[in-house]
Amino acid sequence: MPQYDKADVERRMKGAVESLKGDLSGLRTGRANVTLLDPVVVEVYGSHMPLNQVATVSAPEPRMLSVQVWDRSNVTPVEKAIRSAGLGLNPITDGQMLRLPIPDLTEERRKELAKLAGQYAEKAKIAVRNVRRDANDALKTDENKKEISEDDRKRLETEVQKLTDEMIKAIDEAAAHKEKEIMSQ
Repeated sequence: MPQYDKADVERRMKGAVESLKGDLSGLRTGRANVTLLDPVVVEVYGSHMPLNQVATVSAPEPRMLSVQVWDRSNVTPVEKAIRSAGLGLNPITDGQMLRLPIPDLTEERRKELAKLAGQYAEKAKIAVRNVRRDANDALKTDENKKEISEDDRKRLETEVQKLTDEMIKAIDEAAAHKEKEIMSQ
C-alpha cells in the first residue's frame, strides 16, 4: 500500500491556509467584525460556553458590535467575559443588549498587529512545508518499497512542490491583504 496520498497532502496544506485565515480574521482592524468575539468564553449555568451560544453578535455599524443576550440573567457574565477577554472593548449595557464601540487603533498597535499577522503567516508556511516534507518522505518510502519508480517519485515530488508553492502564495496574499487592512484604517 503506497504511503503517499495526494488528497491527504492537499487537504492538510489547505487546512493550514484556512487556519491562517481564521487567525487573521480574529485580528482587530478597527472595523467591527463579528468574528472578533469568537474567542470570548462566558461562564454561565455553571460551565464555560462560547459567547455565540448565549447571545447573538451583529455589526450594525462599521465601528460598533452589538451583542443581544438571550437570557437576562446572563447579561452580567457576558459583559464581564467581554471586558476580561483582552480585546480592549468596553461594553455599554442597555437591557439585554450590549453595545461595543470599536476604538481607533494607535499607530503602535497597528504595527504590532501587522507584525502578528506576519507571525501567523510564518507559522502557516512552516505547517505547509512540514506537510511537503512528510509527502516527500512518503514518496521515498514508496520508491524504496518498489511501489513506484524513481521517475514517478520525481514527478510526484514536483507536483508536491507546485502545490506547496501555490499554498505559500495564498498565505502571502492573505497576510499582505490583512497587513494592508490593518495599516490603512
